[in-house]
Amino acid sequence: MATPVYTPFVFLLLLFQSGVWGFPVRQTPQESPTCGYKSCHATKPGMLNVHLVPHTHDDVGWLKTVDQYFYGDRNDIQHAGVQYILDSVVDQLLKNPDRRFIYVETAFFYRWWKQQTDDMQNTVKQLVNEGRLEFVNGGWCMSDEATTHYSAVIDQMTMGLRFLNDTFGHCGRPRVAWHIDPFGHAREHASMFAQMGYDGFFFGRLDYQDRSRRMVAREQEMLWRASESLTPPMADLFTGILPNGYNPPEGFCWDQSCDDPPIRDNPDLEDYNVDDVVTRFLRIAQAQALVYKTNHIIMTMGSDFQYENANLWYKNLDKLIRYVNQKQSNGSEVNVLYSTPSCYLQELHRANLTWPLKGDDFFPYADSAHDFWTGYFTSRPALKRYERISNSYLQTCNQLEVLGGPISRKGPFGAGDSDTLKKAMAVAQHHDAVSGTEKQHVANDYARRLANGWAHCQVLVSNTLSSLSGSSAPRVYCEHLNISVCPLTETSKKFSVNVYNPLARPVSWPVRLPVNGTAYSISDPKGKAVDSQVVPVSQATAAVRRGRGYAVNELLFQVQAPPLGYSTYSVSLLQNGPPSPESSPLPRAPKTVQNKFLRVTFDPETGLLSSLSNLETQQTVKLSQNFYWYNASDGNNSESIQMSGAYIFRPNTSTPFIISKTAKIETLQNSVVQEVRQWFSPWVSQVVRLYTDSRALELEWTVGPVPIGDDLGKEVISRLDSSINSSGVFYTDSNGREVLQRRKDYRPTWNLRQSEPIAGNYYPINSRAYIKDDKDQLTVVTDRSQGGGSIQDGSLEIMLHRRLLYDDVRGVGEPLNETSDIYPEGLVVRGRLLLSLSPPATAADTHRPLAQEVVLQPLITFTDGELHPSTRLEFSGLQAVLPPAVHLLTVSQWDQDSVLLRLEHQYQASESKEHSQPVTVNLQKLFSTLDVLGVSEMNLSANQWKDEMTRLDWKAESGEMPLPKRGGDPSVWEVNLKPMEICTFLLRVRQR
Repeated sequence: MATPVYTPFVFLLLLFQSGVWGFPVRQTPQESPTCGYKSCHATKPGMLNVHLVPHTHDDVGWLKTVDQYFYGDRNDIQHAGVQYILDSVVDQLLKNPDRRFIYVETAFFYRWWKQQTDDMQNTVKQLVNEGRLEFVNGGWCMSDEATTHYSAVIDQMTMGLRFLNDTFGHCGRPRVAWHIDPFGHAREHASMFAQMGYDGFFFGRLDYQDRSRRMVAREQEMLWRASESLTPPMADLFTGILPNGYNPPEGFCWDQSCDDPPIRDNPDLEDYNVDDVVTRFLRIAQAQALVYKTNHIIMTMGSDFQYENANLWYKNLDKLIRYVNQKQSNGSEVNVLYSTPSCYLQELHRANLTWPLKGDDFFPYADSAHDFWTGYFTSRPALKRYERISNSYLQTCNQLEVLGGPISRKGPFGAGDSDTLKKAMAVAQHHDAVSGTEKQHVANDYARRLANGWAHCQVLVSNTLSSLSGSSAPRVYCEHLNISVCPLTETSKKFSVNVYNPLARPVSWPVRLPVNGTAYSISDPKGKAVDSQVVPVSQATAAVRRGRGYAVNELLFQVQAPPLGYSTYSVSLLQNGPPSPESSPLPRAPKTVQNKFLRVTFDPETGLLSSLSNLETQQTVKLSQNFYWYNASDGNNSESIQMSGAYIFRPNTSTPFIISKTAKIETLQNSVVQEVRQWFSPWVSQVVRLYTDSRALELEWTVGPVPIGDDLGKEVISRLDSSINSSGVFYTDSNGREVLQRRKDYRPTWNLRQSEPIAGNYYPINSRAYIKDDKDQLTVVTDRSQGGGSIQDGSLEIMLHRRLLYDDVRGVGEPLNETSDIYPEGLVVRGRLLLSLSPPATAADTHRPLAQEVVLQPLITFTDGELHPSTRLEFSGLQAVLPPAVHLLTVSQWDQDSVLLRLEHQYQASESKEHSQPVTVNLQKLFSTLDVLGVSEMNLSANQWKDEMTRLDWKAESGEMPLPKRGGDPSVWEVNLKPMEICTFLLRVRQR
């Protein structure tokens, strides 16, 4: 019998209709689920409809660790046990079909679900299918919006939504994004939510002045246009502000953690209170209706870790609904019902109104005149950096799992997996994780999870690199190269360096290895000699190692790595002894440091930067840089003074204290790098570094232990002062993607009464910030999320480190005073700022790829001894380099024969004359090791087919109508990307 020949489209049809391998199941006409909008209780036209939304807010770590919260451990810290909440809620939902409940954090629900019996799982599925239990948001966690990178946010949303989709199908898909607790809201998050198919977005926190204005104008619900590049309505998102943060109205909290009286409805009792409860409720409802636009209002009935005894809530809510609605027979026009955010959203859509349009974001957030939540933009800078590095590790791990095939998970080095790191990274996106607003023991737990996840990935990476290279030599991972610690390179006379590049374009990358020899020979994959230099380890590095490494020198050389691939370099010791004189640092003040692209001048009197020149464009700006610290308000003078803490930045003066007006310096110049090593104090140093082929100037800062012997909390900044005429304007990125304009003492949507001239002008900097005038743009690329501002024209300051002695009374209950076993006297933190100078019209051509290199940096691994002659020294997973405008955002194994792929256009519209144009990529010509047999486009979170993603349309008050959706691509294999567009695909693949 002849074997049937299937086209790729037949493969897809058989695969996708089956619903296997984690793909969304296509909805057939015969299916009519009663979940979602179809499950909503009827409302009453002509009445004020009050939507009661029973909910719990379950932090994925904050005062307790994730595990402690789930099991209800350490109730001496906080009484909270998520497993009991879910047990209790399900039990109570079964007792009354009118009841509703929403759940948000999939990380907790996933764990609870795995512990249930088949009978209980079927019961819960029935509740979900009937819309009585509804998932909102649905990511692994409720992510922070200021300090998260968009790639990690997309990953954690995809993980949570995939579990819901696989478990509950169509009825498990959330319709509403729900960020009730994050401390300010990023435009890029709204853009991502829109592209994930959400119909609306609700949150609880916004600036107190903004809220007051919106209440008066009845503009607490709006249409958020969350991209200046994407064609509306692609990034348009209906957004609503909840009335009480996310708490119930005052007097109506019936949890075991609350003190409000229950409804006592026996009229024979002396303390009968139904009339009082109804009267108070009607008064609150009518007052709330005055500041919203429709005859529908929402009330969040729940709060942090509530519903552990759900009977308390539901028994009183049942009574509240019954007794308030009974008043309708006496002429009351208030109707109360159990509801969900999506049911409330549906009624707002049915109102067919026009809504105010918003184009900026919701930063910074202040809850009163002197309480700006801008400190957490920098809090726990070491954890922020570790999270960013872990994201790079995860993307590399995901890519190598795909490129390696089945052997990656079970190969010569054992069983490896990417799942552990995926979950750890997903948890780290929580708004009390990477934000730095958790207790110290919880921060330690987040870091431990990331380290454990990377250990699992290392096995997978070793298996894949072994398979691709043909070498079974054990692979060594040195994770402390930033402080020159790597036992193998410190002791070995011959070793190899494998450099894996996770970007879809070649990279040139400087390598610095701790060594004890003084001369080495290095050969590239083709056997060609590579220029290298040996230099002494800096005093600052030697001081921070604390006995963890004993290398006296560093070996410097430049490597090249192909796209989505690796290069292997061989290193051999030539001699011991002192370094050559030209590589030794000299204690002198240089006038200039330059390569073929940049020239940097220094003031010989102070040792500080004095100017920066772009030699290609013949631009020069005056530029100085120094370190300062703000004295944190501590409340000693008055109990009413707001203190700086993990959340809040509150300096007690607008003028920072300079650490030193001069720097002691050493200079180092050789064929690989030029360095000026600066010491400002025993706890602040910096290396100004210019590599031979770099268009960016590196400032490697080391700060700590921050001294507190004077009983003063300190918030340390690096400040750049330039001759650029920035006119009170600077620019920051939103979650690493689009850039927003910031203006000093100004908000686009209300007349700001500025009460904190420093903290009120700080914004999150996730990957870059810049100032510019008509001629010059100075861009700073950061290696982690940090806070910063432009307080004076031509100035840009970035907060590096915070050490505080008091709690800011926002719940965490301890000061931000980080120490460790290695640094008991205070944490030492090291990082990099990369500076570029360009004309504004071409600046993005430099800072866009530079920022991607910092986010997805090469992974360097080592093998000891001589390489086998048959070892494959170079490999690329791509058939060709992708166009410069295209970033390969995701390559991840979805299931046995399918791969999740995301391609993005990494430039904004009109940002680059050369690159802000549509670009086309052919999916069949993408990978060198995979045949692409079939393709289907998904929404951004990969839980819906793109052609089935329908969203509610909303009308803006400007009168504009949404533009028609773009037509289909000319070929299923051809992807046409427009500026800032991300396209997501499931590929049916076969290993070659």
